[in-house]
Amino acid sequence: MRHVNPYSAHLGEEEPLKVLASTPRKIELLIEELGGERLDQPLAPGKWSSREIICHLADCELAFSFRLRQTLAEEDHVIQPFDQEKWAATYTAYETREAINLFRAARGWNISLLRVLDDEQKERTVTHPERGAMTFWTIVETMAGHDLNHLAQLQTLARSFAPAH
Repeated sequence: MRHVNPYSAHLGEEEPLKVLASTPRKIELLIEELGGERLDQPLAPGKWSSREIICHLADCELAFSFRLRQTLAEEDHVIQPFDQEKWAATYTAYETREAINLFRAARGWNISLLRVLDDEQKERTVTHPERGAMTFWTIVETMAGHDLNHLAQLQTLARSFAPAH
C-alpha cells in the first residue's frame, strides 16, 4: 500500500504522538513571543498571519478528528478533502485565543483516542481522493508533519517580528 504523507519531510524520524502532544504548548509560547499587535501581520502580502495559521490549525484539527473517527468506524472510508483557502476566508471571525482553545481541546481529545488504539486499528485503510490509499496511522503522521510545518512558519514570523536588540 502506498503511504502518502505530504508532510513527511517535516516529520522525519520524530515520533508523531510526541509532536502532536507538544504542539499546543509550542504554539502558546510562540504567541507570547509575538505579542498581540503582530498576530495579524503576515510576512508578505497573500501569506497568512500567525492568527490565521492558528485558525487553520484549529480547523484542520476538526477535519482530522472527523477523518480519524470515520476511518475507524467505516470500512473503505473515503476522506473528503477541503479547500483551505476557502475555509480561511472566514478567519476574520475568530480571535487567536478562541482558535488556540479549540485546537488544544480537540487535540487533547484526539490524543486520548490515539493512545488506546491497537495495531490493527492503526493499519485500517482509508482513501484520500488526491493522495490514494493510506492507513489510519498515515493520517496521524500527516497531522504531526502538518504541525511541524506550521510551527516552523510561526517561528519564522516570531523571528521576523522580534524587536531588534
